[in-house]
Amino acid sequence: MSTETKLWHLENFNILKALSLMEKMKMAKKIKDSKVEKNEYIYFPEDPSSSIYFLKKGRVKIGSYSDNGKEIIKTILGPGEIFGELSLVDEGKRKDFAIALDNNVKLCAMSINDMEAMMGANSMLGLKVTKLIGFRLQKVERRLEALVFKDARTRIIDFIIDLGTEKGKKIGTEILVKHNLTHLDIANLTATSRQTVTTVLNELKEKDLIYLERNQFLIRDITQLN
Repeated sequence: MSTETKLWHLENFNILKALSLMEKMKMAKKIKDSKVEKNEYIYFPEDPSSSIYFLKKGRVKIGSYSDNGKEIIKTILGPGEIFGELSLVDEGKRKDFAIALDNNVKLCAMSINDMEAMMGANSMLGLKVTKLIGFRLQKVERRLEALVFKDARTRIIDFIIDLGTEKGKKIGTEILVKHNLTHLDIANLTATSRQTVTTVLNELKEKDLIYLERNQFLIRDITQLN
């Protein structure tokens, strides 16, 4: 892939908005492109934690395994997001896994040494990456608390509110959320069942609190979700 094409892809990552054109051009020369197919692992637990990844196309699931081998899903990422960022805090070896959820998932990787050098040269980039790491750790902590203190219905509604807050587009008092999550994905992310997710979403729809369409939903008034 040409440097110009890589540069175009880098423009789509919000976290890289702090970089100048020259810095992005320099970065484009250092990243390595790759393509993975559905259900292929990008990395496993215990793999060396030596790269940070930028997701250009498709979805990637990040998770880990419990002591008894049960899969624990931490998040599902889409285009324009980065992952593997814990490499920047001396993780050493991966504690989680990353797996492609779609065919023809496209991503690029950058070595931790190169990323750290760019962060050192651009304090705003360093601040954005630090905030990203902190934000994701807070989300994991909130999910753990929810599993202990909240019932399934509340966890699903909280998940919808979080999606609206993080990724929604405001249209007057309403919020449009575009996503690529199935009911099973939402169930896995909220530690519930697909049937429970369907029941709760239909209930909210009947109350006219949300409007559902394929790969998107409209939150009528986020303050009224309960």
